[in-house]
Amino acid sequence: MGSKNKLKRFRENETFANVYQPTREDLVKSTYSLKGKWNELVFKNDNPLVLELGCGKGEYSVGLAEKYPEKNFIGIDIKGARFWRGAKTAIEENIPNVAFLRTQIELIDYAFAENEVDEIWITFPDPQIKYKRTKHRMTNSTFLQRYKKVLKPDGIMNLKTDSEFMHGYTLGLLHGEGHEVLYANHDVYKQEGSPEEVTSIQTFYESQYLEQNKPITYIRFKIK
Repeated sequence: MGSKNKLKRFRENETFANVYQPTREDLVKSTYSLKGKWNELVFKNDNPLVLELGCGKGEYSVGLAEKYPEKNFIGIDIKGARFWRGAKTAIEENIPNVAFLRTQIELIDYAFAENEVDEIWITFPDPQIKYKRTKHRMTNSTFLQRYKKVLKPDGIMNLKTDSEFMHGYTLGLLHGEGHEVLYANHDVYKQEGSPEEVTSIQTFYESQYLEQNKPITYIRFKIK
């Protein structure tokens, strides 16, 4: 994407009512104005709150919001030019129960209060295969503890990925640390009984992976 196009998207994001772009200082140096109040101030209801971390173009967040109007969804990514597409679609199609937050995932507990979130989705994260990059892996122990802070006590985590490495790494970590694995499937489109929300919503890249016969994996779990 050209820098001209990126700038145009950044400018447009600033005009979207469903996009929130706090600075790092807004989050870290004082209590962020929406922390603990997303449902009250943004969605104006007390429906379950669901996050998608590293939401990319926002296709999954928007797809879930359309499928589950009785829940509120927030797509989170540091790359605003990417989720511009999802935010614009939600406005054009009048989908009121989805919003987008531009921030880094490691600041999640500054953006949301304890027990504020019902469910978290991580869809197609970078597997960070090199050993030295494990600290950036979105399902490592440090990240899981951040998610636990904002999740309700019975909050659900979902990991959907095309990376068999990421699937195996996460399963091993969950079992090793004593977390509760509710469901695991290493090829959701080939095995029967896959949850509908996992197979009925596909991102652009996911459909490309499927064309290449790449298995899509999924884990649903609770952090203990």
